[in-house]
Amino acid sequence: MKLKTSRFIAIIILVIPGIAAMYGFLKMKDALFLYLANHGDDTLTSISFDWLNFIIGLLLFLCGISFLAGWTFFRDRKRNYVGPRFRKKA
Repeated sequence: MKLKTSRFIAIIILVIPGIAAMYGFLKMKDALFLYLANHGDDTLTSISFDWLNFIIGLLLFLCGISFLAGWTFFRDRKRNYVGPRFRKKA
């Protein structure tokens, strides 16, 4: 595989979890905003929180962030950028 192709695939592998984390954050934000905005509407009698969208957003956010954090950690570990506590044991 050529260098440009392999680097493009690596970038795509990093972009997809980033987009998932962003989309999850936006779903959580929208669920919270809708709940708070409905409190200001006097015509509504019962206000409910959209738990399904919030939980889906939380899962997407956590999965995306954990993938990116793990990738960064293992890359830094390979290059010895981490502290002595996280270095590989001999």
